[in-house]
Amino acid sequence: MSFRSLTPDFAISPQLSVADVNAAASQGFRTIICARPDGEGAGQTPATEIEQAARCRGLEFVAIPVRSGASPDDNAVAAMSAALKQMPGPVLGYCQSGNRAARLWALTQVGALSKDAILMAGRAAGIDLSPLGDRLDAASHSPHSSAGKAPSRRFNIVIAGGGAAGLSTAASILKRRPDVSVAIIEPSTSHYYQPGWTLVGGGVFTPEQTRRSEDRLIPSGAIWIRQSVAAFHPDAREVLLDDGKVLSYDILIVATGLSLDWAGIAGLTETLGRNGVTSNYRYDLAPYTWQLVQGLSRGTALFTQPPMPIKCAGAPQKAMYLSCDAWRRRGVLKDISVQFDTTTPALFGVAAYVPALMNYIERYGIDLRLRSKLIAVDGPQRVATFEHVTDNGTTQVQRSFDMLHVVPPQVAPDVVKNSPLAGADGFVSVDPATLRHTTFADVFALGDVAGTSNAKTAAAARKQAPVVAVNALAALDGKAPVAIYDGYGACPLTVERGRIVLAEFAYGGKLEPTLPLWLLRGTQPTRLAWFLKEKVMPSLYWHGMLRGHELLASPRKAPGA
Repeated sequence: MSFRSLTPDFAISPQLSVADVNAAASQGFRTIICARPDGEGAGQTPATEIEQAARCRGLEFVAIPVRSGASPDDNAVAAMSAALKQMPGPVLGYCQSGNRAARLWALTQVGALSKDAILMAGRAAGIDLSPLGDRLDAASHSPHSSAGKAPSRRFNIVIAGGGAAGLSTAASILKRRPDVSVAIIEPSTSHYYQPGWTLVGGGVFTPEQTRRSEDRLIPSGAIWIRQSVAAFHPDAREVLLDDGKVLSYDILIVATGLSLDWAGIAGLTETLGRNGVTSNYRYDLAPYTWQLVQGLSRGTALFTQPPMPIKCAGAPQKAMYLSCDAWRRRGVLKDISVQFDTTTPALFGVAAYVPALMNYIERYGIDLRLRSKLIAVDGPQRVATFEHVTDNGTTQVQRSFDMLHVVPPQVAPDVVKNSPLAGADGFVSVDPATLRHTTFADVFALGDVAGTSNAKTAAAARKQAPVVAVNALAALDGKAPVAIYDGYGACPLTVERGRIVLAEFAYGGKLEPTLPLWLLRGTQPTRLAWFLKEKVMPSLYWHGMLRGHELLASPRKAPGA
């Protein structure tokens, strides 16, 4: 059973079994809400049994039954609102399909989130919430929605996004100048070490190792604004929040990350987490990857990579190599047909690393298909449709699968794409060296949302954060940027359990090793790189990068600075 997230703190599911309750507990859920009356269908597990199983695992349980085909009434919405306020999160709501649980959640958000934000959350989970109609329209006309209202708060620096890039930059700023007022806008109460999801999908990490509470990571001296950004108004130096309030700033730093466009592949959202379809690009799905790898002994496994840009361009391959290595160790790889379809014209964007990776493609017997794009998935039939680009044109090919690891297309968030900050590609238009906006001198951007050509990795954000911190403080003082970013990014390519090709490079594909090449054997796989990935990098992330410690990441001075 997979659970579909509307927010980091609320997910939905079809009818649960006792085994599903155990899975929910292992994935970190702390409350279960039943939105389905008993006795609706044959084989339906009674709510009392689900409650008993939940409490045995230390989870809270609430029943708010909504009749099939009916819209939740005001009493049910009030009960749901009370449960979400009183019960610990994350919360898992279930009914026959997940729809009623999602609608209950949506109606509790009226007045707190915009209608568009509610509908978008539903779409991300594969649920159409638009039938709620006028009841959601109230979100646009609530007393909290007040465009044109005077700014409620002002800060020296406003950071949009409390992920790796935003938190690291805030910490670096406050270490340099503790008296600066800094606000971090971030709706999620959980923070994820996303580079660890590859190892969750490979059976090395547990999901819980990659998750921590956001409030534990907010730097001392920063103010956490637990909202989403509704709009950027750089001409007025203002940010509109989802609750209708406005923040004004002297300097804006955009670090919202990018959006995973699951709906960009026909049929994908309906089958994610079941029918053998998985992805390490989501916290709740990475464990399913490992479950599929363990359960597959023969058949066909497909791995895909969409067009660039994407988070960590090596991650699609990492999932494949770790899966193949697990099958090799069990002695079943010879009975599994493995195919890698990537839209790129080469296996990896930096040519120096391709020979070592091709050795593993051949070792594992992987059918490599370049310029091949996944365009549709039929989960129940277990059929994937690809669009192949050849010298003779474009053709469509269908292939059956037993396991399909999908990486979704990735785009700039709508709030950025539709703002004056966006460049032609939808990402924030910045100077690639100073990371300052090309039009608005008081705006900077970093991380996945920045319109730069570097690899979109946590390692890139680690190098960018001090650069933006220094330059933002210079701008606050009315000075020109004093630090530059060279495009550094890193991708630890997990080619087998225990060995990694540590790819480190800057703008233009220039190799940029942190440690001496002789120590990491250049472009070859090493056990040392695996040790760094498994043992060192998580600690460096949680206790170094997010705390403003700039180990091996001190900003380079701009010429003449």
